[in-house]
Amino acid sequence: MAPFDETLLDDEGRRHAVDRSDLLRALAGAGAQVREALSLASESDLTRVAGGERPRAVHVAAVGGADSVSTVLDLLISRSGPVLLTCDGSGPLPGWVGPLDLVVAISLSGRAEDPVRQAREAARRGAHVLTIGAADSPLAAASAAAHGVHLPIRPEVSHSRTALWGMVARAILAISACGVIDIRPAVLSAVADRLDEQAERFRPDAEYFVNPAKMLALDLSALTPVVLGDGPVTGVAARRASAMLARTARTPATWGRLPDAAAQVVACLSGPYASPARTGGGAHDIFADPYLDGPSGPTLGLVLLRDPVPSAEGDPAEHERHNTAQSVADHAASSGVRVLEHMSSPGHDLERLAEMVVLTDFAAAYLAIGHGLDPAAVPGLSDLHLPRKATE
Repeated sequence: MAPFDETLLDDEGRRHAVDRSDLLRALAGAGAQVREALSLASESDLTRVAGGERPRAVHVAAVGGADSVSTVLDLLISRSGPVLLTCDGSGPLPGWVGPLDLVVAISLSGRAEDPVRQAREAARRGAHVLTIGAADSPLAAASAAAHGVHLPIRPEVSHSRTALWGMVARAILAISACGVIDIRPAVLSAVADRLDEQAERFRPDAEYFVNPAKMLALDLSALTPVVLGDGPVTGVAARRASAMLARTARTPATWGRLPDAAAQVVACLSGPYASPARTGGGAHDIFADPYLDGPSGPTLGLVLLRDPVPSAEGDPAEHERHNTAQSVADHAASSGVRVLEHMSSPGHDLERLAEMVVLTDFAAAYLAIGHGLDPAAVPGLSDLHLPRKATE
């Protein structure tokens, strides 16, 4: 991989030569995607979802870039929803799915094999079906055969990685209509505003010192990242960040969520990647010569995504998570590991999630561009002869 060249990010002509499909512009349209979903919902009869009644359980079938929708729905339903949710887009439809259940199948192109197959199987079993994806597609046809509800996405959105918020908003509005969760349109309007605010901060013509996404990309260019969320919301953001760094920037990144991942992260802090120069003491060796001694190898970096500091009268569990995150950050810093902390502003779970996701989405795109890589392309994937489900 070519060394990171930050000048590629500031030169519009050179940047466009690398980002040939203008993925940065597509990421900046996340807020508009949410507003489009709100408009579509106002024109659609969402009372038809699940026959207008709350289903016994919900199963989500999504793969590839659309899989992030599953994790967002899992966050919302597990925290406040009264029904069971399962997510598996690549396996068979669970055997328990029947006429009392809702199957949500998502594919931007409407052609991902497994979500389409699961939607068809759900129709055969008499389950309720909700599909999200391109109009006039096999997925839309499967929904029609099941007398379900299909929410189309316009064909101009060409990458599932950049269509996350359009798909999420459609899914939230639809399952709210049948009583699975209670997310009002006003909340999604606030999410759209938050996405627009952050896209303005991270725009390509914003200088480094006022553009946290560019700064994060520059920092990540020298690190092997571990992305850690300090709770349920930031944990979803950490998982998305890991996927975007791999798929968009071709940078492998592990992820975890506190408190579950605390032990494995702390263990890595005393491992071979923790010390930049392998001095054994956690400090950088000022006498290390990369030409005489050879390259130092990967250097661990901790990207810590954090919720706002809880108020004094807040939930004790929130205080415990905050203190755990601070302890991990302090231990990492004392071990010589670079710690990159980002804290969201207060707001609804979805607003805070949007703020973290848009930051790491832009950072992954900038990281790819700085290395001279087209952030929308995945060279070699088509040579593997994988089924369509792997590329959706």
